Amino acid sequence: MNSQSRTVTKMNRLKQEDSGEDDQTEQKNEQEETDSPFKVRPSPRPGPGEHPLQFNYAIWFSRKSQGKSSASYDQNLKLVGTFASVEQFWGIYSHLVRPSDLTGHCDYHLFKEGIRPMWEDSANNKGGKWIVRLKKGLGSRCWENLILAMLGEQFMVGEEICGAVISIRYQEDILALWNRTACDQVTTSRIRDTLKRILNLPPNTIMEYKTHNDSIKDNSSFRNTDIFMR
Repeated sequence: MNSQSRTVTKMNRLKQEDSGEDDQTEQKNEQEETDSPFKVRPSPRPGPGEHPLQFNYAIWFSRKSQGKSSASYDQNLKLVGTFASVEQFWGIYSHLVRPSDLTGHCDYHLFKEGIRPMWEDSANNKGGKWIVRLKKGLGSRCWENLILAMLGEQFMVGEEICGAVISIRYQEDILALWNRTACDQVTTSRIRDTLKRILNLPPNTIMEYKTHNDSIKDNSSFRNTDIFMR
């Protein structure tokens, strides 16, 4: 084989190898898109005879990765299910482990369909969240009261509510109710007062508020909050 033939053979081999790498990359990208919790899915619809909710919702679960190679926040998010009716909600919720029975560093997220439970989402990035810190053992009752009130539109603030989160931590559990517009003090105050009533919080309960913009700046959900006591 002359030098020209060897050169052509080598180029063909490299081309095949590159093509193989491109195929593997494409397959990997397709798999990641398939596995993504944010891929587009058909919207749920109420079944015959079911009681429709005003909005569709999605339930997510996340657990903090252990070890040095921590996965990113969105990689830790797992979509549990979506629902459009009261019956579909109970069909999912009744099979979930209650927050008080969870251990470690994990979260449940209940958000309106189409809103990702992330600060940067377009529905969240101008908003913030009310925060209530709970003693261990109170999480299940308070979480259920909160999400039932949210699904039942008890806050009476239109589309302002985005979702709710319960964060299970080692020393405490933390409820957070996310809203769209942090600068609307009248609406955020109404949400706060309704939240206190729903959770039956005593008058001296400390409540905290933090904008998602501040969370992005300090990369923290629950530090450096504005504290309210009433």
